Amino acid sequence: MIKFTVKEWMNELVVFVEPGNTVSEALSRMRRRYINSLIVKTNGDHSVYGILTSKDVSDKIVAMDKNPSVVLVKEIMTTPLITIDQNSSLKECALLMSEKHIHHLPVVDDKKKIVGMISATDFLVAAEALGKAPGDRII
Repeated sequence: MIKFTVKEWMNELVVFVEPGNTVSEALSRMRRRYINSLIVKTNGDHSVYGILTSKDVSDKIVAMDKNPSVVLVKEIMTTPLITIDQNSSLKECALLMSEKHIHHLPVVDDKKKIVGMISATDFLVAAEALGKAPGDRII
C-alpha cells in the first residue's frame, strides 16, 4: 500500500554547507550531488539552521549580477528554517510549501533533527501515485 506521509516520499540525503563558504563553493557541492538545496549550519551545535536553494542563487546572485566567488552563503541564505515533521501528510506538506512560497523543505524527526528533504519535484512522482490503483507499478 502506498503511504502518503512525508517520510515515505522524502529524500534522505541532506547536505550541509558552512555559512562562511562562498556561494561558488556551495554551488560546486550542489552540482556534484545533483541537488538544488543545502542546509546551512549557523552555529556550532547545529541547533539553528538556514537553507540555500537554487532560487536564492537565481534571485540574489544571478538577477543581482553578483559574483558568487566573493559572496558568502550567509549573505544570501534563507533563515529561519521552515521544517516539517516526517509523519506529516503530503497534503499538509504541499499546503505549507504553497503558503510559504517555498520549493524545498527540510524534514525533521520527533527530536527536531533533520532527517531528510522534500522538494516540489518529489510531488511529481507522488501525484502520479495518487492516480494509480493499488498494485499498479509506479515507475
